[in-house]
Amino acid sequence: QVQLRESGGGLVQAGGSLRLSCAASGIIFSFNTMGWYRQAPGKQRELAATITSGGSTNSADSVKGRFTISRDNAENTVYLQMNELKPEDTAVYYCNAVRITTWGNFEYWGQGTQVTVSS
Repeated sequence: QVQLRESGGGLVQAGGSLRLSCAASGIIFSFNTMGWYRQAPGKQRELAATITSGGSTNSADSVKGRFTISRDNAENTVYLQMNELKPEDTAVYYCNAVRITTWGNFEYWGQGTQVTVSS
């Protein structure tokens, strides 16, 4: 069974940094895309950043220049380095992984990790 386990969330003051990690287990394949989504209270889940197995990245305008996504394909792990954090970055951050196959796309989610940025 595929599991995505996030770590690294917590409480930080505005302007501070956090690094999220997400490790996949229970798999023998590589994901095509891995990434991070976030959901603030009362809001819909939104993209933070994604990265393909080839290293191409995509990120929300609100985090560009502050967040950096990276991955270790050999370890099936994805990271999100978050710098210059703002109170509006407060959310539950969810790890996401997608596997594309000839018989369909498979998407997996982690349980989420809380990031709280105080002003």
